[in-house]
Amino acid sequence: MRAVTWQGRRDVRVETVPDPRIEEPTDAVIRVSSTNICGSDLHLYEVLAPFMKAGDVLGHEAMGTVEEVGADTGDLRVGDRVVIPFQISCGRCYMCDRSLYTQCETTQVREKGTGAALFGYSELYGSVAGGQAEYLRVPQAHFTHIKVPDGPPDSRFGYLSDVLPTAWQAVEYADVPDGGSLTVIGLGPIGDMAARIAAHRGIRVIGVDRVPERLARADANGVETVSADDDVATAVRDLTSGRGTDSVIDAVGMEAHGSPVAKALQHAVGLLPDAVGRRIDTAFGVDRMSALHTACDVVRRGGTVSVSGVYGGAIDPMPMFKLFDKQVQLRMGQANVKRWTDAIMPLLTDDDPLGVDRFASHRLPLDDAADAYRKFQEKSDGYVKVVLEP
Repeated sequence: MRAVTWQGRRDVRVETVPDPRIEEPTDAVIRVSSTNICGSDLHLYEVLAPFMKAGDVLGHEAMGTVEEVGADTGDLRVGDRVVIPFQISCGRCYMCDRSLYTQCETTQVREKGTGAALFGYSELYGSVAGGQAEYLRVPQAHFTHIKVPDGPPDSRFGYLSDVLPTAWQAVEYADVPDGGSLTVIGLGPIGDMAARIAAHRGIRVIGVDRVPERLARADANGVETVSADDDVATAVRDLTSGRGTDSVIDAVGMEAHGSPVAKALQHAVGLLPDAVGRRIDTAFGVDRMSALHTACDVVRRGGTVSVSGVYGGAIDPMPMFKLFDKQVQLRMGQANVKRWTDAIMPLLTDDDPLGVDRFASHRLPLDDAADAYRKFQEKSDGYVKVVLEP
């Protein structure tokens, strides 16, 4: 089959690799009809290179049709149309019983000290082949799937794999009071969708980014916008009677602009031999923290900061005095996809109030993945959300 493979820092290629097969009774294989490039895939493209191996198949946002099932896959049947959550979870363990699917005790990658295994996301999360491919093996398939109806296009349901539940959880964790306000820092796919979800709930939303096309998308959806090139904290306070918003979502994470020293360190670690780079990343990793620092500055006293952007550093300097002095609540974590799907599904089977059918900025054939990764990483040509079609 054809698949998007990691070959080195800023080097992905579409190559022919072996077809996946059933390896365990709980496995299934799907024929992929639609698969997305996620903003967190860009961390593998550069920053997390020490945890990658040449030939790793990328991607954790896929949907398609079931082609084959193992002997213990529950009610999953050949021919079912399914979305595959980005995390692999059993649905039966202590953590899954508490809807903490990203902490599944059956698939936790204990040798790395990380949570549930993820599709296409390096040895940190299990080295499981990803879904930017023509076919995908799905472990724990009895639970790791979401059935969707035939008929509506993939664009209606594909974002259930990651974007929709991650944005939904970000808004839930933000805990915006009734009639309250929310700043969303970073208007890439997650921030853009979080802003749409919050606005749909009647929350006043202020969106922050430095890319004109992303600010324009948010503005078209009724979001007030502030350029990240301005003094963001002052601008937001000016819009909120001097207080700041009740809540803030940091949808940027480890590769934020504004910290040239951390950027240089990340780049240098990516160039080291893998064994050395892995030790440095896990013990001494430093992120670019400007988005999180801005979130802590923007939020009003007694407010909440919700972090959906991915961070990986071990010695990041947290603004502890500011957080303590302002009595800020801080919530974060990978999205527990299936915890939120029942709430989201009705919004995908009516008149599309979140605009998911038009959410992709680019729909491309799988063979164009290398160029798409480059442009997405550069934020050029209006790239916000890329859908690949095998």
